[in-house]
Amino acid sequence: MTPTLTQARSHTVTPRRRPKRARRRGTLIAWAFLSPALLLFLFFKFIPMFEGLRMSFFEVRPYLGDRWVGLDNYATIMTDDAFTAAIWHSVLLALGTTAGSLVLGLLFALLVEGPARYLWFIRTAAFLPVVTTMAAVAEVWRIMYHPADSGMVNSILGWIALEPQPFLASEHSSLLSIMGMNIWRGTPYDMMIFLAGLVGVDRTLYEAAAVDGATTWHRLRHITLPALRPVFWILFTLAAIRGLRVFVEVYVLTNGGPNGSSEVLMTLIYKLGFQKSELGIAAAGGIVLFVATLLLTVLVQVMRRRQNA
Repeated sequence: MTPTLTQARSHTVTPRRRPKRARRRGTLIAWAFLSPALLLFLFFKFIPMFEGLRMSFFEVRPYLGDRWVGLDNYATIMTDDAFTAAIWHSVLLALGTTAGSLVLGLLFALLVEGPARYLWFIRTAAFLPVVTTMAAVAEVWRIMYHPADSGMVNSILGWIALEPQPFLASEHSSLLSIMGMNIWRGTPYDMMIFLAGLVGVDRTLYEAAAVDGATTWHRLRHITLPALRPVFWILFTLAAIRGLRVFVEVYVLTNGGPNGSSEVLMTLIYKLGFQKSELGIAAAGGIVLFVATLLLTVLVQVMRRRQNA
């Protein structure tokens, strides 16, 4: 006997919807686990950020009461020669560090990419500068940059018959010396990201290109680089932000000297806020740096989407 449609429906197992109380309980449990981290972010990130925004419109006078100055602090930043020079140094340092670390990171990624057993040791050794404390790295490089003939870098230059260089002691080479150290430290990080991107490249494309007689350069140009385009955008954004917000290495190596030749925005903000007690101008400088970082991120994302489209 053929079952009726009503009987067939009665035997069909319908999935039960999750009760609202259970969903609400799961949401509360999730927020309970997130609450410690959110509290830390609130008290150590968001509240200080909004307090810095408030202070940027005031002349901060401890124990006397803050005085409203409006946009005068921002006008001081835009017209002061020290701030203009610091912004220019920050941009130069960001551009040089970004370009150098990207090029060297890609080069080293291509050299150490492969399934060979010994490559894991090379990758680990190359990545060590990234996990080392920045202050310790800067102090080591400060010793290496010693301007006398006995300095480590100058001793190496002497082996190839080059004259000793002043490095951090000269107004013309201090910023370049800091840039060299930043490139050395940022290259391993970019190398590891490029290695992760190279894993996703289709190997059959290389085989087909080799059969067609393509050289190594043509395979790199027409297969590898287009496949790594999303990785380039990510690394460019991270490296540029890292270059704009540089502080520890400049503070340890030169403290902005000599004669302000390596002064960047972060070190100038630090000096104004904690040494000269001009907290309002320092807060305005921090807001300007935040806005510049935000605009850079948005600009890179817009350019990436347009290129993908």
